[in-house]
Amino acid sequence: MNLENMTIPKHIAVILDGNGRWAKKRGIPRAMGHKAGCETLEKMVRVAADLGVSYFTVYGFSTENWKRSAEEVGALMQLFRFYMVRLLKIARENNVRVKMIGEKSRFAPDIIEGIDQMVEGTRDNTGMTFVIAINYGGRDEILRAAKKMAEDYKASRIQLDQLDEQGFASYLDTAGIPDPDLLIRTSGELRLSNYLLWQLAYTEFYITDCLWPDFNREELEKAIVAYNGRERRFGGRK
Repeated sequence: MNLENMTIPKHIAVILDGNGRWAKKRGIPRAMGHKAGCETLEKMVRVAADLGVSYFTVYGFSTENWKRSAEEVGALMQLFRFYMVRLLKIARENNVRVKMIGEKSRFAPDIIEGIDQMVEGTRDNTGMTFVIAINYGGRDEILRAAKKMAEDYKASRIQLDQLDEQGFASYLDTAGIPDPDLLIRTSGELRLSNYLLWQLAYTEFYITDCLWPDFNREELEKAIVAYNGRERRFGGRK
């Protein structure tokens, strides 16, 4: 697909949906669907960086995902352990900087250590920023931000009459990251699933029936073409 003369969205956010359905269609365990989804994510980090995307944010594990069966959550944790090492290698090879948003304290110590290694080990990279939302929920993020703001107010570090949207955004996990220009949700679902509730206020949405493990460069390019066909009325294209 030819993207010449098209605007590449500066920040693309993705809800990676459909791993379980992909596995069910093939009569294999859900864990295999999640594994296939991780393999797709590896490829798409490279593709997004190659296309010139500046920020690529993915919904890896939500605060609600803990409610899944112990077996499925355990399998996901094992995948985290394995793919964090691979993603660190891919990030280094592609000059990608990794950032994590969400609350990592609930994870096992070795997973926390792996997250920290990904972030610290790529801090000086100057290419695309790859943002992973794990143990993340939009409401939880806003609530944590409000608590931090209240603590600063109590300590007289801020004045409420001086606080604006930009000031509040500085308390969010995504502080310093521009809001997404484009949100992609795979598997055809039409909901936000508690994802980036503050940041998606003026984002263009692209919904595809493609299940995440089947997502590829061509599917991303379709989303970018659709984005270019939209009329952006809030400040124009970024």
